[in-house]
Amino acid sequence: MCWDIGIVVCGPNEALVISGMFQGENSTYITGGRAIVCPCIQTVQRISLNTMTLSIVTDVVYTSQGVPISVIGTAQLKVNGASNEMLESAAEQFGGKHENEIMEICLATLEGHQRAIMGCMTVEQIYRDRKSFADKVFEVASQDLYNMGILVISYTLKEVKDDVGYLASLGQARTAQVKRDALIGEAEAKKESTMAEAKAEEQRMQSKLSNDTGIAMAKRDYELNKAVYDTEVNTAKAEAEMAYGLQAAKVQSRIKEEEMQVKVVERQQNIAIQEQEILRKEKELDSKVRKPAEAEKFRLVTIADAEKLKVVLQAEAEAEAIALQGEATAYAIEVKAKAEAEQMAKKADAWNEYKEAALVDMMLQVLPKVAAEISAPISQVNKITMVSNGEGPVGAGRMTNEILDIMASLPKTVESMTGVDITKRISNI
Repeated sequence: MCWDIGIVVCGPNEALVISGMFQGENSTYITGGRAIVCPCIQTVQRISLNTMTLSIVTDVVYTSQGVPISVIGTAQLKVNGASNEMLESAAEQFGGKHENEIMEICLATLEGHQRAIMGCMTVEQIYRDRKSFADKVFEVASQDLYNMGILVISYTLKEVKDDVGYLASLGQARTAQVKRDALIGEAEAKKESTMAEAKAEEQRMQSKLSNDTGIAMAKRDYELNKAVYDTEVNTAKAEAEMAYGLQAAKVQSRIKEEEMQVKVVERQQNIAIQEQEILRKEKELDSKVRKPAEAEKFRLVTIADAEKLKVVLQAEAEAEAIALQGEATAYAIEVKAKAEAEQMAKKADAWNEYKEAALVDMMLQVLPKVAAEISAPISQVNKITMVSNGEGPVGAGRMTNEILDIMASLPKTVESMTGVDITKRISNI
């Protein structure tokens, strides 16, 4: 409450409420003016006429379908200074209150009406028909706020959102519907375009057929006239072509004859060149092959004759030497044969006398030779590697024993061949 003395002035965005003595039952309301106030007997109140902007946030309200959504609305309102009735109501409701307190009261009122309207509508109605929702909130809130002296200038639905993805699904469905409508529209447009094209094509074909018919008739007349002219022209042309062909054949025949003559000349030249080449190769063969071969043949024949003569001379010399040597050898053989015959006769007589003893004597003479023949290959060996199995002698003793074993098997061999047991005979002697 404010006490003013004298003249009280208010701006165009304020209203003065003067009450007390001299006012009767009703107070005096002055907007954007001045008044004379008597102190102590009159009271002056100021009411702001400024426009108040409220952001109305309503969280998680279930719509008529049970879908939870949140809505944010924006409202413009003010105390109506043009109506004394509304100023009186505002003075009664908000007298002595600050502007912020007035805004809180209005906000609570609007939020309640907004929540109530949300519960009576579906999500689709709120989201798609925002103007209808705003009009309903505006209409209901204006009635209540009017009684408070508040004028609702405007109400706008600013934002609708949800936390369950309903609006997104609604948008997807709408998007799919729009795409479907677009495809249907495109298909219908194509159909209409195709039909128009087909109709135009039909008209074009009819025009073309008519034109082609006229052209064909004109062409037929032309071809008939042309055939008559062509018959005459072709007859003359055929005669000219026959004459030209005959003349061309004659010319071609002469050309072929000249070509044959040219080929004959070329072939004769090639033959001459080949003959010269053959002569050149024969001379080259004589100089590089035949003459060297004949020279080599003469050299070899000469060497062979010389060798042959040499061999003949050597053979004759050797034959003479052999002849002389043969006579001496024959005499020596004859003498030796006589001596051996006498010796063998004596041995035969001795063998007849001694029989088995003679065989034993012969074997005793042969055994050293057999032993020498057996040991001869071993004497030619540079290295002998012997592997012992842990039984019997090793080294040179082993080799000697093997030779002696061979020698010990000879009596059995003689016995199997002659029937004479040499071992027994020697032990008896």
